[in-house]
Amino acid sequence: MSGHSKWSQIKRQKGVTDARRGQLFTKLAREIIVAVKQGGPNMESNFQLRLAVEKAHDNNMPSENIQRAIKRASSGTEVSDLTEMTLEGYGPNGVAVLVQALTDNRNRTIQDVRRLFSRHGGNLGENGCVAWLFESRGVVTIESSGSDTEELALQAIDAGAEDVKAEKGYLEIYTQPHNMESIRERIGKGRHVISAELSLVPKTTVLLDENKAIQTLGFLDRIEEIDDVQHVFSNIDFSEATLDRLSSQT
Repeated sequence: MSGHSKWSQIKRQKGVTDARRGQLFTKLAREIIVAVKQGGPNMESNFQLRLAVEKAHDNNMPSENIQRAIKRASSGTEVSDLTEMTLEGYGPNGVAVLVQALTDNRNRTIQDVRRLFSRHGGNLGENGCVAWLFESRGVVTIESSGSDTEELALQAIDAGAEDVKAEKGYLEIYTQPHNMESIRERIGKGRHVISAELSLVPKTTVLLDENKAIQTLGFLDRIEEIDDVQHVFSNIDFSEATLDRLSSQT
C-alpha cells in the first residue's frame, strides 16, 4: 500500500469537518449519477451502481441523499452532463499522480489541476505517462484488532485475495476487481467494513523523507479538494516515523 493510501485512511478515521463532509457527499452523489446513467437504476444488474451505493453507505451518506441521486439520474432531471476524465503527471519530488474527475467543463478542470501541479513544482503530462505504473485492484479495508488480524488475513486469502496488509487498527485486502464484492460479503460479516472500492494501486513506490513527504501530501490534499476531482492516486511512500508525525498533526 502506498503512503498516500495510509494517509487517506488516517484522515478517514479521524473524521472530516462539516464542510469537507458536504463536499464528499457531493462527489459520492456524482458517482451514483454516472453509474445510473451508464447502467440504469437497478442495483442487481448494475455493478457500478452497487459499488457507488456501498461506498456512500461506508462514508455515512444518508439514505435519502443516495435515493435522491438515483432519482435525479434516472428521471433525467440532472442539469449537467458530467464527463469522466483522467489526468496524470508527476507531482513534487517525482511522485507519479493520477487524477480522476467528473466534470461539466473539461477546460476548467484541466486548468485547475494544471495550476496546482505547476504551483507545487510538478508537471501535468500526456495521457499514459504514468498510468503504466498503476494496476486496477479491488481494495477492501476492514477494522481489525491486533488479535484477529492473522485469522482475517487467512480468511481473505482463502476467499481469493491476492494480498493482505495489516496496519494499525485495520486490514487492507487486495483482490481482482471482479472478486471484491464476494470478499467483502464473506470477510465483512459481523465486522466493520471501513471501505470497499476499486482503486489504482502503484506497482512501485517512491520513498520520501519526512519534509518531502509532508510537502507532497499537502499537494495531493489540494488536488483532492478541487470540486471536480473524484479520486487521486499516487505512488508516494514514507517511513512509519513520518506517518506517526502526520497522525499527531491531524
